[in-house]
Amino acid sequence: MNKKGTESKGVGSFTLLDNRSGEKYELPVFDGTDGPSVIDIRKVYARTDCFTYDPGFTSTASCYSQITYIDGEAGILRYRGYPIQELAEKSDYLEVCYLLLHGELPNAAEKEEFVHNITYHTMVDERINFFLRGFPRSAHPMAVICGVVSALAAFYHDNLDISDPKQRIIASHRLIAKLPTIASMAFKYSLGQPFVYPRNDLTYCENFLRMMFSVPCEDYKPNPVLARALDKIFILHADHEQNASTSTVRLAGSTGANPFACIAAGIASLWGPAHGGANEAVLNMLQEIGSKDRVPEFMKRAKDKDDPFRLMGFGHRVYKNYDPRAAVLRESAHEVLDDLGVKDEPLLELAMELERIALEDDYFVKKKLFPNVDFYSGIILKAMGIPTSMFTVMFALGRTVGWIAQWKEMIEDPEQKIGRPRQLYTGATERAFVPVEKRK
Repeated sequence: MNKKGTESKGVGSFTLLDNRSGEKYELPVFDGTDGPSVIDIRKVYARTDCFTYDPGFTSTASCYSQITYIDGEAGILRYRGYPIQELAEKSDYLEVCYLLLHGELPNAAEKEEFVHNITYHTMVDERINFFLRGFPRSAHPMAVICGVVSALAAFYHDNLDISDPKQRIIASHRLIAKLPTIASMAFKYSLGQPFVYPRNDLTYCENFLRMMFSVPCEDYKPNPVLARALDKIFILHADHEQNASTSTVRLAGSTGANPFACIAAGIASLWGPAHGGANEAVLNMLQEIGSKDRVPEFMKRAKDKDDPFRLMGFGHRVYKNYDPRAAVLRESAHEVLDDLGVKDEPLLELAMELERIALEDDYFVKKKLFPNVDFYSGIILKAMGIPTSMFTVMFALGRTVGWIAQWKEMIEDPEQKIGRPRQLYTGATERAFVPVEKRK
């Protein structure tokens, strides 16, 4: 990509030597505005009759993107060039949504119009109430929102033409606006409480908290500290480059599938415990430890290679330094706990003790096993009264705009084509069919 970030630019070549034939092949190398260069391997198969092998695609760039940049070694996360710490401190979630979708921060008029568009799309078709009631009350909220989001294509089929930029934007606004409403409905349904309709005079996060926790028999006043903490959680989870769920959205979108189906696919991928379930795993771990006096025992187990126990919420696959999102949420977590006056909550006290030890213990410091974003988001959500089963849903709410921005970028990329990974076949070679009466 050149410095304007608009197209790939060759900066040299990579020589591939085929030891079988002795031939050499020159492969183009492209440079980005930040991060490693990439070797263009698109013609390797045509030239060598070989595919490349990369399980999990961890060394393969499947696309170019101008949205999010990560440097795990340096602990850097930027949206459209803006450091995540600055956005979390100085911006708000809907402004970040605009940035991810459009590439630039909005001016005052653009922001007002965008916030208005999102706010006035928060209601859902009334028939969705009856559709949702078909789920068992015991259903996991992720199963519910995955099904309901996919079904939005049936209720809002007037904007499914992905070739029309205007329809893509309308679908984007609808998804960002309606996910909190759908999530709160799933929560209320599990409790047997009536659904709460959104209100246009509240902010995005205030509205969500009200739909989650208000009841018809009394007034509800959103707590500004909790609303701001939730806003930061959404900002910090808004996008994270080509992770599993984002890649799922892009792969589904490459087929021409409608945006509601693509986002539902992303939600399903996020549900996996190795991806979006980490903050839920943090609370499960705290419950397993049980009390502060057992912390030394579990710290010792965490250092034992032969013990299957692992400290959840510490370290990160991408960040080999301190997770930049965790630094933001650490402060926010303490603000929430102070505001709520949480003094006698055993799990939260335990979490704070784990944090203190991990930041001071030589083993964890040397291994760079610092508390990550999932550790602190789990603490905040627990303090807010959000049940563990809803934790991954909260992740999905924040990540929806990132999925949409990535989907939109893919649709508008002339180089993209339907996803079709290759394989190294290791099964049986051709063999003859044997009638059943002759098989041994």
